[in-house]
Amino acid sequence: MAMTPGAAASADFDSLYRDLRAAHLYPLWRIERDLLPAHPKPRAIPWVWRAAEVYPLGERAIRAVPVDRGGERRVLGLGNPGLGGAPYAAGTLWGGLQCLGPGETAPAHRHTPGAIRFVLTGSGVWTTVNGDRCDMRPGDLVLTPAWYWHDHTNSSDQNMFWFDGLDLPMVEALDAIFYEQYPEYAQPAAEHNKSEQTFAGSPARYAAAWTASPSSSAPSPLLVYRWLDTSAELTRLASERPRNAEVSVAFANPATGGSVLPTLACSMHRLAPGLLTPARRRTGNSILVVFRGAGHSTVDGTRLDWAEGDMFVIPSWAPAAHWSGSGADLFELSDAPVLQALGLYREEPVP
Repeated sequence: MAMTPGAAASADFDSLYRDLRAAHLYPLWRIERDLLPAHPKPRAIPWVWRAAEVYPLGERAIRAVPVDRGGERRVLGLGNPGLGGAPYAAGTLWGGLQCLGPGETAPAHRHTPGAIRFVLTGSGVWTTVNGDRCDMRPGDLVLTPAWYWHDHTNSSDQNMFWFDGLDLPMVEALDAIFYEQYPEYAQPAAEHNKSEQTFAGSPARYAAAWTASPSSSAPSPLLVYRWLDTSAELTRLASERPRNAEVSVAFANPATGGSVLPTLACSMHRLAPGLLTPARRRTGNSILVVFRGAGHSTVDGTRLDWAEGDMFVIPSWAPAAHWSGSGADLFELSDAPVLQALGLYREEPVP
């Protein structure tokens, strides 16, 4: 019995798709809308990691897990539930809580992913970055640019905690990760805060958040930004804009005016008591760390309550607004420089 034209066409389609699969080819006409949606659809979801849960686990890790070669860093990485088990806070950003016990040194190494450290608790610790011993105190930002040697030393009798932020998922997606251990366990003893002395008092350390020009490929030559300076700049801005719900500063490369690292932007936001910030959305992912205060954020319709020490994520293009009853200081890490450099950065208010 002869096959009807419709049946013949169906058989041809089935045969075509079977042969395409066998050749590892994909028909665009079937997947175009998945590849090219009308707006970004990140897999990461709005999420908050609470200090009340994370810090005790960090204390337990300090007691149970040694820091040495083979276990170079004691870090609790933030895993976004939307990423299917990947140890990333968002599709382009790694975030984590690094825990260093009394008298410990985390050994020296370097890698192509760039990293920042935002200090949460403790003192008496320094990060040695390419021979520059950068002292670390709460609220300080320390940079470890891509392929710079770095190790961490706790000279105190207390535990130390800080937020680690890296562009690791982005560099991994580019197939460009390299890693190398330092020949010795740690870098030789060196001068403390050399880069800070070079740029002491420079007003170019700060810029208006989200308006700093995209950086060149060179990272900031200033490796540490002090909380006292950051807080003073926020206080100055708040006095000039008393009706604003939020004032912000971007940490800037004093040599170029751009972001502190080619792939990562860092900023600090001070929320005024009792005022809701306007909702905005922008391309790119952000991790926010609550340095002082308590409040909540509404991210893509999800309410995230937060308090001091908590960390939360705002995925790309998710509308976000923030509120604090008594005022708060929020540190933010984002991938904005990459999107700016590629002409992919967008930002808009949300009614």
